[in-house]
Amino acid sequence: MGATEWEIVAAEGGVLAPAGFVSAGVPAGIKRSGKPDVCIVDAGRAVPSAAVFTVNAMAAPPVILSRAAVANGFLRAWVVNAGNANACTGAKGMADARQMTTATAARLGCEPSEVAVASTGMIGVPLPMERVLEGISAAVDALGDSHEHSSRAAVAITTTDTYSKEAANAVTIDNMTYTVGGMAKGSGMISPDMATMLAFITTDAPLTPEACRIALATSADKTFNRITVDGDTSTNDTCALMASGAAGGEPIGPADSLFPVVEHAIRRTCVDLARMIVRDGEGATKLVTVTVRGAASEPEAEHAARTIANSPLVKTALFGGDANWGRVAMALGNSSAQVDPARVEIVFAGITTYSGGSAVCLGEEEAAVALSGDEVDVVVDLHLGECEETVLTCDLSYEYVRINAEYRT
Repeated sequence: MGATEWEIVAAEGGVLAPAGFVSAGVPAGIKRSGKPDVCIVDAGRAVPSAAVFTVNAMAAPPVILSRAAVANGFLRAWVVNAGNANACTGAKGMADARQMTTATAARLGCEPSEVAVASTGMIGVPLPMERVLEGISAAVDALGDSHEHSSRAAVAITTTDTYSKEAANAVTIDNMTYTVGGMAKGSGMISPDMATMLAFITTDAPLTPEACRIALATSADKTFNRITVDGDTSTNDTCALMASGAAGGEPIGPADSLFPVVEHAIRRTCVDLARMIVRDGEGATKLVTVTVRGAASEPEAEHAARTIANSPLVKTALFGGDANWGRVAMALGNSSAQVDPARVEIVFAGITTYSGGSAVCLGEEEAAVALSGDEVDVVVDLHLGECEETVLTCDLSYEYVRINAEYRT
């Protein structure tokens, strides 16, 4: 296979699909459900790593601690708990996050600085540290490299998710195969400016720390940064990448010819996980793709698409099967994008509903059929330029309100 020829295929195994990693997910009694709620992903040694985090000004102690841990470009392991976000917990929260890393490091036989931590769940409640520490010990004892181990880890990071989220892809070039795997959680409080909720990506490609940083940043920006469920950015959003190098070969830096190939596999895996998160939006019944094209600039296209995707009126109309394209027009006008109403074209669920400054006759039966599926496309063409951006979202249902009204009870 020549240097310019390569193919990417879906793989099995989630975060453990690449060689060089072990993981575990165990129940520690933090979640009321009794399901696994403490997770460890371990590379066996400090490996090139990168992470991106929430820009929320109320960032949780695990985020603050992990930003520092990954700053040198190397990590050995992540320790994660679900059911409690350890956010807005002050000095005790920081001490608890640090204790999670030191306890994990002690059991793994490494330095605490080689371990990063993530938490998700209820805000403002101190961690039940006795349970957490027991869970960490049990998780280290349970570490393994089977698909069952990756699946239990994926369950252990979930909160209101209705299913765990795993993906993997393999890319082959020049008789070398590099695999990328990942797991994510996310269902509500999703409109991140980094990645999303929690996502952990692994690869056996021999990426350098700088290659990890660039690949993760660009992949997250075009995938996790292009999804929204409810317009809220969490205090704990974390997305991480670790590269074991177990596939062999020379180190791959950003300037190497193999870098774009591996980066593509990383982005494909992020796309897969991002779509799962939106499809599993709290109470969601539809996956909605909002595309704005013909914009004067990429930022304008992205902001217009996000404004439409975040509009409660657009989202509730989609839930009700109502082809109310006027709500799309309203949201578009509220964005920062340049708009000339006489040039705008709106295609709602495959039906052109607005063009040339006025409405296009809409057949109600045709619209009802178009909106009856579980995937809906909304396309807006501004006819002002060449730029295009897409944001994934979901509809807004009665169930979303119920889940969040009862979240603490």
